[in-house]
Amino acid sequence: MADIVDPATRSRMMSGIKGKNTKPELLVRKALHAQGFRYRIHCKDLPGNPDLCLPKYRAVIFVHGCFWHGHDCHLFKWPKTRPEFWKQKIQRNCSVDAAALARLANANWRVAIVWECALKGKTRLQLEDVIAKLESWLRSDEVGLQIEGVS
Repeated sequence: MADIVDPATRSRMMSGIKGKNTKPELLVRKALHAQGFRYRIHCKDLPGNPDLCLPKYRAVIFVHGCFWHGHDCHLFKWPKTRPEFWKQKIQRNCSVDAAALARLANANWRVAIVWECALKGKTRLQLEDVIAKLESWLRSDEVGLQIEGVS
């Protein structure tokens, strides 16, 4: 199936997709801040450049887009155009994620991943529930947490 737009338009559209300060990330940041949590954002000195870093709790939070990180949910669909390119790209993203998580674990950082499907789409959770889970996890000694939409 051919693309419905010309290559220049597609390139412009793809370059407009943000990797930082996305809507799901801003939702989580604003809600945690309102609960009194203070954090650093996009920590370049840590593996994977976590979206939020809470040194007081020795914890980091990633807010992952389901498409870009290959999450198995209703928000992820393999593109029909250039399937080999996309398969390679998304698999590479997944392997980079795994390496970053391993390096963070070796450095004794606790890691939480909030998937996009937990915050939008037909399987989303209430934002208050997501924040309550994060708050409970931050105050605990649990090493990891994944929050995803309702199955």
